[in-house]
Amino acid sequence: MYNVHMQRVNNKCARLRECFDMNGKITVNIMGVGKVEAECGVSLFELSEKYAEKFLRPALIARVDSELHDLSHKMLFDSDIEFLDIKNPQGFRAYQRGVAFLMIYAAKEVLGKKTRVVISHSINKNYCCELPEMEGSITDELLSKIEKVMRDTVEKDLPLEKHAISKEQALHICEELGFNDKISLLKYRHNQTYSFYNLGWFYNYIYGEMPPCTGRLGQFKLIKRAHGFMLQFPNAANNYELVELAPENRLSEVFAESNRWARIMKTDTVGALNDRLCQSGSGEIIRVAEALHEKKIALLADRIMQEQRSIVLIAGPSSSGKTTFASRLGVQLRVNGAIPHVISLDNYYLNRDDCPRDEDGNYDFETIDAIDTAQINKDLRDLLDGKRVEIPRFNFYAGRREYNGNYLKLTEADVLILEGIHGLNERVSGGVPSDDKFKIFISALTQINLDDHNRIPTTDARLMRRMVRDFLYRGASAQVTIDMWPRVLLGEIKYIYPCQEHADAFFNSALVYEMSVLKQYAEPLLFGIEPDEPQYTEARRLIKFLSSFLGVPSETLPPNSILREFVGGSCFTH
Repeated sequence: MYNVHMQRVNNKCARLRECFDMNGKITVNIMGVGKVEAECGVSLFELSEKYAEKFLRPALIARVDSELHDLSHKMLFDSDIEFLDIKNPQGFRAYQRGVAFLMIYAAKEVLGKKTRVVISHSINKNYCCELPEMEGSITDELLSKIEKVMRDTVEKDLPLEKHAISKEQALHICEELGFNDKISLLKYRHNQTYSFYNLGWFYNYIYGEMPPCTGRLGQFKLIKRAHGFMLQFPNAANNYELVELAPENRLSEVFAESNRWARIMKTDTVGALNDRLCQSGSGEIIRVAEALHEKKIALLADRIMQEQRSIVLIAGPSSSGKTTFASRLGVQLRVNGAIPHVISLDNYYLNRDDCPRDEDGNYDFETIDAIDTAQINKDLRDLLDGKRVEIPRFNFYAGRREYNGNYLKLTEADVLILEGIHGLNERVSGGVPSDDKFKIFISALTQINLDDHNRIPTTDARLMRRMVRDFLYRGASAQVTIDMWPRVLLGEIKYIYPCQEHADAFFNSALVYEMSVLKQYAEPLLFGIEPDEPQYTEARRLIKFLSSFLGVPSETLPPNSILREFVGGSCFTH
């Protein structure tokens, strides 16, 4: 690995020498433009401006070979360049960061430079924000003032400038602006310098690349909400225009509850979590987080028994921990005198040859049409009618459903637990009376952020879980998991999330400490992805993200933890 790295460094140095030998000229291959000659040292911003007519939308950041850069980056040797706009996932993240930066600046302009602004979580790619010192007193008038400053700043098209500053300077800036959360975060980083961006007097540490100027950030809106306000971004499904936001839903309540709990435990940011780990170790954090899960699961079991539901349906996106949750719920139902039977919806997949394919010709395992919904409905009705039913098991190696004499007959004491990504879809249980069903939606809703302004996407947490599990137990490399992840997310948006509002209850499977554990497993997989592989850009982003966490050994996890489903050692594994 070291020799390969040094060879790449030597190649770049040779190319740089060649550039100087050519009187300061380099050749860059710009996607959508082709190969062009440019001055050595030209910035990406200058190139994006020169060839702006070639692109439909303004460039926000760029991919140079395999690395992401903001547009201040200077080109010193021949390279491949791809300018990324808001339609690219990485470009959209940069847009979100830029608008959030603008919002924080505007809030401090209106309320004072030490005003605390918190980006707590995201719903449908819009940011839920809070002003903790003004809880309960945020008005539409105040938001209008902040939004006016934002729009005036966009109109002025001011630069968002990047600065490499020393750790001492960074900590001084954070103290001046009241960024106590960033002081805690930066003290655990090994860097000698940090990248801060500024907008006039305002400086801030931002995780990831930023757009070049405020003039490229015209689409946003601030909307009052119960616990603060929503920072709304353009919608991909509406050609990146703003759409009318839906009213607050129950998912917002779950997020708010998780955030309150994290603050009570003083683990709402990575810096705060690291402080707790240094002061008292991981034991108490793990015990309390796991106890909270157990309490929530026990309350759900009590409710199921009180309402006399005979079938529990569990659904949620990939890597939410559905399997372990179902088993733990079964234990709590036993405590209440019930006899639980857990069945995975995966066992009702169509045989591989009958499985539908996507537009690329690949098997589409995310669609509800990959499930034999007619058979599962028949089996559920027969079980409720007291009939004896043979439950299949899907052989993933052979790609077919098999019947091996696993019969089930329900009595009055039995509760059937059916878990799978489509568990709440009415096509799965449409023939079962509503009074017999209890629906639970489970997801890993991250309640910890890097700091007040840099949030951790819930999709990143689930990607990390799945990457580790796929490597340890499914023989899949990190490259394979990263490659298929966008398709998984599209399937969730289309088939899973629309069903969540039909749930009787929600369960948040996220654990505040889990990234500190997953770090030990994920980092070697990500470092193993080479620069010439297409997954390298995403791997570098995730490595940088994990570097903020102190590690926690997995040996300290209880055997029934949901996290055991991904790192191994679960007491529910047969």
